[in-house]
Amino acid sequence: MPRTITDQYLARFQRIAAADGGTSLLPVTGAQRRFVLVRAMDPAGRPDLVPMFFAFPGGTVDPARLRRAANRLAALHPVLRARPEVVRGTPVLRPAEPDVPVERVVRAPGEDAAGALRRVLGGWSAQGSPLRLYLVDHGPAAGEEVLAVVLDHTACDGQSLARIVEELTAAYRDAPRSAGPEPAEVAAELAAYREAVQLQLDAERRAGSAAALAYWGDRLRVAHERAPQPRPRTTVPGALPTGAAELRLPAAASGVPFPALLDACRATARVLYGPGHVPPIGYPWGGRPAGAPPVLGCFLNTVVFPAATVDVPHAPDETATQWWDDLDRADTPFDEVVHAARSAGSQWSGRLDGLLTVDDARRRPALRLGGVEGREVHVDGRQVRAPFAVSVTHGPELHVRMVWDRAVLDDAAARDAFAAFRDAVRVPDPAPAAVPAVAPVG
Repeated sequence: MPRTITDQYLARFQRIAAADGGTSLLPVTGAQRRFVLVRAMDPAGRPDLVPMFFAFPGGTVDPARLRRAANRLAALHPVLRARPEVVRGTPVLRPAEPDVPVERVVRAPGEDAAGALRRVLGGWSAQGSPLRLYLVDHGPAAGEEVLAVVLDHTACDGQSLARIVEELTAAYRDAPRSAGPEPAEVAAELAAYREAVQLQLDAERRAGSAAALAYWGDRLRVAHERAPQPRPRTTVPGALPTGAAELRLPAAASGVPFPALLDACRATARVLYGPGHVPPIGYPWGGRPAGAPPVLGCFLNTVVFPAATVDVPHAPDETATQWWDDLDRADTPFDEVVHAARSAGSQWSGRLDGLLTVDDARRRPALRLGGVEGREVHVDGRQVRAPFAVSVTHGPELHVRMVWDRAVLDDAAARDAFAAFRDAVRVPDPAPAAVPAVAPVG
């Protein structure tokens, strides 16, 4: 009998792939499995999207040329043309012909560019390309247009974004004279993708060992989400579904102080959910397995941090020690971790009370179209999968943003919680633990 959830998944996938002809379907990683199933169980069928927004001078972007460039990428990279499906309860990817839409969005009366982009992203259909591009103008006064490069999270992780930007720049530059990738290139990239996913699943199978599951069961035995279920949304003209707050901090030479960020999330959870609880906070972590080809895809995992909201302050190195122990078992797939916790007696359903992501913007090249460098911008008000989410962008400084779901959290309480985060993360850490270079997160 298959032992781990990964073993069970592979056995089911092999049966389904054989029935489908054996060659067309692609297996999914543990991270992709989670995203596909979360969408399938979401009452609204909401996907997890990863958008990048770039402002260009008006008239810079040629939509037809951009579409040729984007389709070249999708033709080469299987994950950019594959559709997530659930076949008899089993998540798979089904490759299709590249068909990346480039849509010029018309703003509704009184709507700004950000509102138009929120509207189109909110209406994202599960059917269609996992890569889509939207172009909307800021209006005659601004003289700019915003290009949104949007991916289904099943098609990318933080490590993929830099390569997508780099290759889209090159493909746009070469679009007038490029005939697209050669069949041999396409076949080689497909073989490399299959190899990388198989190596990832092998790593996940090993990470589902009895010892790892016992560790996570003990670690999360008392974890239990505290946030209430979302309230019915009320339609208020001009109101955004999420609130936001931000701050900027100096970037330490030693890197991102990840344990300090986890402790600050603990302080946030204490304000929101009260003392004496262990709310689960998730953060993405991972990379391509050793020896795997550097393909585009989704290879991160969601690691769970039990953020005990106790009255007694933690020792400065306690969270760091726990975090390093967790990272030794960070490949254990999320669904295996949930099962281990519940088998150990936890009442945790698998919902997360908060999210933390870190993005190293220093690694991402600029998107250049027609010789013009796009300015990366932010669009507020987009929906978030958790009650609150903290994102940290590591550039010349640390740019910290917290967003919260207004259907779950009150604005005043969320702002108090962010103040607690701000106060906690500024506490000096005598020996901050840097994020290892292997970890693309977000």
